[in-house]
Amino acid sequence: MSFTAALALAPSFATEDGGSFEPPAPAEFYQPVGTLLGVEITRSMVLALVAFVILAVWLLSTTRKAAVVPSKAQWMTEQIYDFVRNGISRDMIGSKDFMRFTPLLFALFVFILLSNLFGSLPLANFPIMSRIGFPMALVLIVYVIYHAVGIQKHGLGGYFKSMVPPGLPKAMVPMIFILELSTFFLVRPLTLCLRLFGNMFAGHMLMGVFILGSTYMMLSGSIGLMAASVGGWVMTFLMQLLEFLIQAIQAYVFTMLAASYFGGAVADEH
Repeated sequence: MSFTAALALAPSFATEDGGSFEPPAPAEFYQPVGTLLGVEITRSMVLALVAFVILAVWLLSTTRKAAVVPSKAQWMTEQIYDFVRNGISRDMIGSKDFMRFTPLLFALFVFILLSNLFGSLPLANFPIMSRIGFPMALVLIVYVIYHAVGIQKHGLGGYFKSMVPPGLPKAMVPMIFILELSTFFLVRPLTLCLRLFGNMFAGHMLMGVFILGSTYMMLSGSIGLMAASVGGWVMTFLMQLLEFLIQAIQAYVFTMLAASYFGGAVADEH
């Protein structure tokens, strides 16, 4: 549920005599904005399109007339790209293979970062990655690529063989192979998806609780609760600062883990 919708509902949570709190119903967390060819268009879908347009315009406008002496906009774009290129891609994959993965990692980082920041930006107030379908789509891209490059590097049989460390006793090989197989094909994509989704969903819900709780106390009509709402709004502000940090960290963590999977897939030895 967006903060805008939450604040619109807030007056109904408090009655003139300070009545009981009425929590939002499950239906209020799903807000289609319209239909197109019989398909419901949701807020997250619209924001994902907006994020794509913003990023496309930003990249085209700052790199179309690239110069040796960069403008401020070009310099900023180059700094973000260098951070992904040298701070994530090169460090996690290695100097031999990192360049072919850098454009994808850069695209993942900036899209996830902007999508997360939408949860704290006015008018948007909704982190796109708090809808699990979007992290699933990004993880699917990473999942397909790191298996494809691993098979390309080692061959199909060699890729599966590389999952088992050399030198193990033969009795342990089947057990270790099953564990590694589940890690490569189930645990990695699942945790990569749920980490991003869970942090964005939980953070957005927590901010909603603070905002709705503070609004309820402020409108309750009770002097004591109205005074307590000041503390609630202070905590809301502090939580928002923390949420900005978490939004950036989760974009970094997702990109870093994707790079580590690519690096492991193309490494000479796992």
